[in-house]
Amino acid sequence: MTVYLVGAGPGDGGLLTVRGAELLAAADAVVHDRLVDDRLLALVPAGADLHDVGKRPGGKVRQGDINELLVKLGRMYPSGTVVRLKGGDPFVFGRGGEEALALEAAGLAYEVVPGVSAVNGVLAAAGIPLTHRGLSPAFTVVTGHGADGTASGGPRPVDWDALARLGGTVVVLMGVAHREEIASRLMRGGLAGSTPAAVVENGTWPDQRVLRTTLERLGETEVESPATVVIGEVAALELASLAARPLHGWKVAVTRTRQQASVLAVALRRAGAIPVEVPTIAIADPDDGGAALRSALSDLRSGAYEWVVFTSENTVERVFTELHDARALGGVRVAAIGDGTAGRLAAHGVVADLVPPSFVAEALAEAFPAAPAGAAAPPDATARRVLLPRAAVARDVLERALSAKGWAVDVVTAYRTVRPELSPALVERVSGLDAVTFTASSTVTGWVELVGLDRLPPVVACIGPITAEAARRAGMTVTLEASPHSIDGLVAALVDYAAQHGRP
Repeated sequence: MTVYLVGAGPGDGGLLTVRGAELLAAADAVVHDRLVDDRLLALVPAGADLHDVGKRPGGKVRQGDINELLVKLGRMYPSGTVVRLKGGDPFVFGRGGEEALALEAAGLAYEVVPGVSAVNGVLAAAGIPLTHRGLSPAFTVVTGHGADGTASGGPRPVDWDALARLGGTVVVLMGVAHREEIASRLMRGGLAGSTPAAVVENGTWPDQRVLRTTLERLGETEVESPATVVIGEVAALELASLAARPLHGWKVAVTRTRQQASVLAVALRRAGAIPVEVPTIAIADPDDGGAALRSALSDLRSGAYEWVVFTSENTVERVFTELHDARALGGVRVAAIGDGTAGRLAAHGVVADLVPPSFVAEALAEAFPAAPAGAAAPPDATARRVLLPRAAVARDVLERALSAKGWAVDVVTAYRTVRPELSPALVERVSGLDAVTFTASSTVTGWVELVGLDRLPPVVACIGPITAEAARRAGMTVTLEASPHSIDGLVAALVDYAAQHGRP
């Protein structure tokens, strides 16, 4: 058994090390800080023992209690993996040394897995280099409070006069509450009041904010924790930062199912947005428990169909839940309504034979070939057959169009869309969003029923014309439609809108 002290990085879950991700995926128990990205906890196996020991202002969590918990868990899982997930790096003002000593005293094995510290991670995300030729040849990192809660307290207080004489870059962690006193002490030590200074709030997160000022005006900045203070000539530099991302600071609702939300959420984060998952639909078994689908797939294996048409990613997943083996489609041609659906097929080892240029049912129907000459017309039993698995409630555009082209179309219900429960806290959070994304008509209906039109964000973004029409029928004003009708197209449309109009 080993207890792993893992650095989670300064905020953004994407900055976790590969080693840290591997350990979380194998963890039996995780002890984590308050400001750890939820995406990291999502890596932990279901059923693992989770402990939130985040230290909150006015909270009662003591470091000694955390040490005791690690020892207890280490003994509880003698052949398992216990992860202590700490913000930043465990050994940079993370009190990881105290935890390591406690484990060592208890005779328990431990390993330290470094993490990206706020010292360099936050400043890099803000476009501020720690050192820069001609401006700063060195940097000093200090804590902004001591054991007694002051900027200079503790058994070995910070010598601010010496720091002022040393020059270079000064990085202050956990010092926002004492920034005025810190500035005063540095100026008394000889550092000019005109020295550039900056405060980085929520460093590396999509809502990161950088406030640039001077040392003499540092105390006037309005900022909240968590924040990092940097003082020195480099604080005046504005190199490429998170703020340069086109959707920086945008809060965008993702209304897809929880299982599908991550793809859109990742794309939004890359553009700088803050995705907020508001799943307005969930996927459930059809009323017959999937009996009709299993029967159709049995016919598929026996060669009854020439084509299988997939109209959504959900359909792909439901079919392969029953099919298990892509070789069952070896003698069948496959059509996918769009790139997203084709991508899910590819993940199962199937390359779609037909993907229309426009990702709507009408385009797929137009691109679909006519039944071979001489084939019997439906409903004759000898007609060439197409399997069309889909949601319980769906448009019949494809069924009618393919039948008109001479195909016998077997429509089979693969799943139902149902309404999930949204917590009151999540519904309340929706009020502060900048945009909402809709990827299907069912997500529009779900929003109206679960959230309501009175909480609709100012920007309504739809993946395509069918979804947009459903939104208009529901009483929404559609701001933009994606082109192409895909997740990437949806994010690109939001980026274009932001470039032209700015954040609402």
